[in-house]
Amino acid sequence: MKPFRPGWVPTLVVLMLLPGLIALGCWQLGRAEQKRALLVSYAERQASEPLGVAQVSQLQDPAYRRVHLFGHFDTHHSLLLDNRMRDGQVGVELLQPFLDQASGQWLLVNRGWLPWPDRRNSVQFTTPEQTLSLDAWVYVAPGATFQLHADPEGGDWPRLLTAIDAAQLWSQLGREGFAHELRLEPGPASYRLDWPVVAMGPEKHLGYAVQWFALALALVLLYLYFGWHNNKEKQHGSRHESTQHV
Repeated sequence: MKPFRPGWVPTLVVLMLLPGLIALGCWQLGRAEQKRALLVSYAERQASEPLGVAQVSQLQDPAYRRVHLFGHFDTHHSLLLDNRMRDGQVGVELLQPFLDQASGQWLLVNRGWLPWPDRRNSVQFTTPEQTLSLDAWVYVAPGATFQLHADPEGGDWPRLLTAIDAAQLWSQLGREGFAHELRLEPGPASYRLDWPVVAMGPEKHLGYAVQWFALALALVLLYLYFGWHNNKEKQHGSRHESTQHV
């Protein structure tokens, strides 16, 4: 059998890159499985009957639970979640505190998406002042939120933000409130509601996993090729030197 001599530089490169490529592929497979489980949980909980606010507040995992609300909006403390796109249009999502009369608890309700084509003009919206009976579902962000704009404690209302932290809002307003955002279902107070459940579906993660594993395979094949190729060159060079000496 011909000896395999890839050289120490290609060997070092493979040892450095191959574990990382495989790890990235496995990480993408794990993310795909997490997204599948999340979508299954979402579908199951969306098919269930709405719970009361007091019941949902006691759950350790309230994500995607449907909730029935009965109360009124706070018209003075609106939040606009910036940089939200729909059909290529720039806009915002409107979130407002809602006082549930049955539980006496405040909730941060996302009423949906509004277009904002001209930043020189304010976003136009109206808020029902009467008592409302609404259905919503709990949204739990998949990761930590990042606040890119100025501290929301200062400035006039409505306040423009790039991320929402309900618990922080209740602390600023001096109120007892639910720690997660609620997203409205279609009803008298809703705007456009077509939120994606996940920003990237399982199939995208699977596609990325295939790419990382393909790169790992290509790296190994190149390593093998250069190992045999270098060996052939050395053998050819040795024969050529032997002929010259003769």
